[in-house]
Amino acid sequence: MIDLPPEAWEALSLSLRVSVVATLVSLPLALWVAHLLARGRFRGRGLLDAVVHLPLVLPPVVTGYALLLLFSRGGPLGAVLEPLGLGVAFRWTGAVIAAAIMAFPLVVRAIRLAIEAVDPKLEEAAATLGASPLRIWRTVTLPMIAPGILAGVTIGFAKAFGEFGATITFVASIPGETRTLPSAIYAFLQVPGAEAPLRGLVGVAVAVAILAVLVSNWLAPRVAARIAGR
Repeated sequence: MIDLPPEAWEALSLSLRVSVVATLVSLPLALWVAHLLARGRFRGRGLLDAVVHLPLVLPPVVTGYALLLLFSRGGPLGAVLEPLGLGVAFRWTGAVIAAAIMAFPLVVRAIRLAIEAVDPKLEEAAATLGASPLRIWRTVTLPMIAPGILAGVTIGFAKAFGEFGATITFVASIPGETRTLPSAIYAFLQVPGAEAPLRGLVGVAVAVAILAVLVSNWLAPRVAARIAGR
């Protein structure tokens, strides 16, 4: 058992919750956007691609500041949500939004590459045999892109788990509410003599990342086979 202070375990628990929720929330939209970018032919496709990848090229603090402007009490979204008790600024739900936005481009990219690798002739052949678009998606496309979806989920979870700049700018580092694992590591860096818990947190972060990759590699072929009915 790793010897960590209670606030460190609290930060780890919050990070796991934020990462899982952020990944699950972003996945359906990422799947749809990836399909649009991979197969769609429409005006504005290049602009959509640029917007999706914007969080990757912007400094994370800029993304966090933009979210703060949008969701603060005086912001266009915050002014609507706060009176309803649905405010997200300086709350753990805000950390979910920041993590999801930062992870979203990576999830989309992994799924998009998987979709582009599927030969459209396979889908066309299924259509000529009378399969509906939904059946084609479920029995042809989905099994072939399942490893890509899992890769996207894994890299998205890892990105959300390690997100720091946008999160701390948008929701700060409030113990028990918004202090995620990266924020806790940064906080321990400021405390003289906190090397032991600091090393423990770093070790936990590395272990979680490795475990996520191992689980993804183990699940990918099994999920694809299950979906295909093998």
